[in-house]
Amino acid sequence: MATMTAAQQRAQAKVEYDAFVAACPSRKLLDRISDKWVTLILAALGSDSAHQPGADCAGGPRVMRYSELQRLLAGVSQKMLTQTLRSLERDGLVSRTVVPTVPVTVSYELTDLGLSLYEMMRGLKAWAETHMDDVLANRETYDTRVA
Repeated sequence: MATMTAAQQRAQAKVEYDAFVAACPSRKLLDRISDKWVTLILAALGSDSAHQPGADCAGGPRVMRYSELQRLLAGVSQKMLTQTLRSLERDGLVSRTVVPTVPVTVSYELTDLGLSLYEMMRGLKAWAETHMDDVLANRETYDTRVA
Protein backbone atom coordinates (compact mmCIF):
# COMPACT_ATOMS: atom_id res chain seq x y z
CA MET A 1 0.00 0.00 0.00
CA ALA A 2 1.48 3.32 -1.09
CA THR A 3 1.58 6.14 1.41
CA MET A 4 0.29 9.55 0.43
CA THR A 5 1.81 12.92 1.20
CA ALA A 6 -0.26 15.50 3.04
CA ALA A 7 -0.78 17.39 -0.23
CA GLN A 8 -1.98 14.22 -1.93
CA GLN A 9 -4.37 13.53 0.95
CA ARG A 10 -5.82 17.05 0.68
CA ALA A 11 -6.19 16.65 -3.08
CA GLN A 12 -7.96 13.32 -2.59
CA ALA A 13 -10.32 14.80 0.01
CA LYS A 14 -11.08 17.71 -2.32
CA VAL A 15 -12.08 15.31 -5.07
CA GLU A 16 -14.41 13.56 -2.64
CA TYR A 17 -16.31 16.72 -1.56
CA ASP A 18 -19.90 16.32 -2.69
CA ALA A 19 -22.54 18.67 -1.30
CA PHE A 20 -25.24 16.14 -2.18
CA VAL A 21 -23.86 13.87 0.56
CA ALA A 22 -25.33 14.85 3.95
CA ALA A 23 -22.05 14.47 5.85
CA CYS A 24 -19.95 16.48 3.40
CA PRO A 25 -18.38 19.57 5.01
CA SER A 26 -19.07 21.58 1.86
CA ARG A 27 -22.78 21.35 2.68
CA LYS A 28 -22.24 23.28 5.92
CA LEU A 29 -20.19 25.85 4.03
CA LEU A 30 -22.97 26.26 1.45
CA ASP A 31 -25.43 26.74 4.28
CA ARG A 32 -23.29 29.48 5.78
CA ILE A 33 -22.56 31.40 2.59
CA SER A 34 -26.18 31.28 1.43
CA ASP A 35 -27.26 33.30 4.47
CA LYS A 36 -28.64 36.74 3.57
CA TRP A 37 -26.44 38.53 6.10
CA VAL A 38 -23.32 36.87 4.69
CA THR A 39 -24.31 38.01 1.21
CA LEU A 40 -24.93 41.57 2.37
CA ILE A 41 -21.74 41.78 4.45
CA LEU A 42 -19.69 40.53 1.50
CA ALA A 43 -21.41 43.08 -0.76
CA ALA A 44 -20.69 45.88 1.72
CA LEU A 45 -17.02 44.98 2.23
CA GLY A 46 -16.42 44.12 -1.40
CA SER A 47 -17.38 47.46 -2.85
CA ASP A 48 -16.35 51.02 -2.22
CA SER A 49 -19.51 52.35 -3.87
CA ALA A 50 -21.82 54.59 -1.89
CA HIS A 51 -24.38 51.76 -1.42
CA GLN A 52 -27.22 53.81 -2.77
CA PRO A 53 -30.37 52.13 -4.12
CA GLY A 54 -29.50 50.70 -7.51
CA ALA A 55 -25.74 50.83 -6.92
CA ASP A 56 -24.04 47.95 -8.68
CA CYS A 57 -21.38 47.20 -6.05
CA ALA A 58 -18.73 48.47 -8.42
CA GLY A 59 -15.34 49.53 -7.21
CA GLY A 60 -12.83 47.79 -5.05
CA PRO A 61 -13.00 46.29 -1.59
CA ARG A 62 -12.97 48.49 1.46
CA VAL A 63 -12.38 48.37 5.18
CA MET A 64 -15.43 49.05 7.33
CA ARG A 65 -15.92 49.59 11.01
CA TYR A 66 -18.48 47.51 12.87
CA SER A 67 -20.73 50.54 13.36
CA GLU A 68 -20.66 51.31 9.62
CA LEU A 69 -21.75 47.78 8.81
CA GLN A 70 -24.52 47.94 11.38
CA ARG A 71 -25.86 51.21 9.94
CA LEU A 72 -25.66 49.94 6.37
CA LEU A 73 -27.34 46.57 6.99
CA ALA A 74 -30.86 47.67 7.86
CA GLY A 75 -32.59 45.18 10.14
CA VAL A 76 -29.55 43.24 11.33
CA SER A 77 -29.36 42.83 15.09
CA GLN A 78 -26.12 43.39 16.95
CA LYS A 79 -26.06 39.71 17.91
CA MET A 80 -26.58 38.50 14.33
CA LEU A 81 -23.98 40.86 12.91
CA THR A 82 -21.44 39.79 15.52
CA GLN A 83 -22.13 36.08 14.98
CA THR A 84 -21.95 36.41 11.21
CA LEU A 85 -18.70 38.39 11.28
CA ARG A 86 -17.16 35.83 13.66
CA SER A 87 -18.13 32.93 11.41
CA LEU A 88 -16.73 34.73 8.36
CA GLU A 89 -13.51 35.41 10.24
CA ARG A 90 -13.30 31.76 11.34
CA ASP A 91 -13.72 30.60 7.74
CA GLY A 92 -10.98 32.97 6.60
CA LEU A 93 -13.28 35.15 4.50
CA VAL A 94 -12.98 38.30 6.63
CA SER A 95 -10.12 39.69 8.67
CA ARG A 96 -10.72 41.67 11.85
CA THR A 97 -8.42 44.47 12.99
CA VAL A 98 -8.54 45.95 16.47
CA VAL A 99 -6.91 49.33 17.09
CA PRO A 100 -6.36 50.14 20.78
CA THR A 101 -7.98 53.56 20.85
CA VAL A 102 -10.54 54.93 23.27
CA PRO A 103 -13.02 53.54 22.51
CA VAL A 104 -11.49 50.54 20.75
CA THR A 105 -11.79 50.68 16.96
CA VAL A 106 -12.69 47.40 15.24
CA SER A 107 -12.68 47.14 11.47
CA TYR A 108 -13.30 44.36 8.98
CA GLU A 109 -12.15 43.65 5.46
CA LEU A 110 -12.34 40.80 2.99
CA THR A 111 -9.41 38.43 2.68
CA ASP A 112 -8.32 37.13 -0.73
CA LEU A 113 -10.57 34.11 -0.13
CA GLY A 114 -13.44 36.42 0.78
CA LEU A 115 -12.85 38.51 -2.34
CA SER A 116 -13.13 35.40 -4.51
CA LEU A 117 -16.49 34.59 -2.92
CA TYR A 118 -17.60 38.22 -3.17
CA GLU A 119 -17.19 38.15 -6.94
CA MET A 120 -19.70 35.30 -7.14
CA MET A 121 -22.10 36.78 -4.57
CA ARG A 122 -22.06 40.12 -6.35
CA GLY A 123 -23.70 38.44 -9.33
CA LEU A 124 -26.39 36.86 -7.15
CA LYS A 125 -27.19 40.17 -5.48
CA ALA A 126 -27.40 41.92 -8.85
CA TRP A 127 -29.63 39.14 -10.24
CA ALA A 128 -32.02 39.43 -7.27
CA GLU A 129 -32.26 43.19 -7.64
CA THR A 130 -32.71 43.04 -11.42
CA HIS A 131 -35.37 40.32 -11.43
CA MET A 132 -37.36 41.22 -8.32
CA ASP A 133 -40.25 42.67 -10.34
CA ASP A 134 -40.48 39.45 -12.39
CA VAL A 135 -40.46 37.30 -9.27
CA LEU A 136 -43.14 39.43 -7.58
CA ALA A 137 -45.33 39.22 -10.70
CA ASN A 138 -44.91 35.45 -10.86
CA ARG A 139 -45.79 35.12 -7.18
CA GLU A 140 -48.94 37.14 -7.69
CA THR A 141 -49.94 35.04 -10.70
CA TYR A 142 -49.28 31.82 -8.79
CA ASP A 143 -51.16 32.98 -5.68
CA THR A 144 -54.17 34.04 -7.78
CA ARG A 145 -54.19 30.69 -9.61
CA VAL A 146 -53.79 28.56 -6.47
CA ALA A 147 -56.21 30.48 -4.25
